[in-house]
Amino acid sequence: MESNGTEFNPEMHEAITEIPAPTEDLKGKVVDTVEKGYLLNDKIIRYAKVVVGR
Repeated sequence: MESNGTEFNPEMHEAITEIPAPTEDLKGKVVDTVEKGYLLNDKIIRYAKVVVGR
């Protein structure tokens, strides 16, 4: 599952922390992935742990 730069989705991502967004277009989007999430046949096996821009 690719997360960096995508819109934060609580059904697919687990927000570990929020940081000030480096640019305006990253507000509310995933800035960094701490732990990669996994899908199996379109079913979430593990949520991606991410850092979100505020």
